[in-house]
Amino acid sequence: MNPYYNQNYTREQIDAILDKIKDCVVNNKYTIVLNENRKENIDFINEYNIRSDKQKSILLQLRTEDFCHTLQNTKIGFEYEVLYVFVPQVQLFNADGEEETVDIYTKFNVIDMFNGSRTVVISFHKPNKPIDYLFR
Repeated sequence: MNPYYNQNYTREQIDAILDKIKDCVVNNKYTIVLNENRKENIDFINEYNIRSDKQKSILLQLRTEDFCHTLQNTKIGFEYEVLYVFVPQVQLFNADGEEETVDIYTKFNVIDMFNGSRTVVISFHKPNKPIDYLFR
């Protein structure tokens, strides 16, 4: 496993962060990044025609067992941020209309602010490398 990946968490710690993420999603205090730097997210969403209501549903169905690891943000000026990686398995319909089980690599930045939290979904696409689940 990559030395930058941290799996030193208890189930209770991940339950708590997942509650925070889901609270943000329920209250529409989240964003899935869809800019030129995140073409992979755009391509994945388009490939499976995942509308915003389905995106929200996928995020709300995350389970503690879907947690893989955290890593430090490497972007200059944001090195203090901890990014949380979950990889749920979701039933989606491909371009041919056939249902398939798809792993979705989701990477979250949870931002605590004075008026609550926000979450930014940095990654929302198929995994690019092998994954290790912490609780499976």
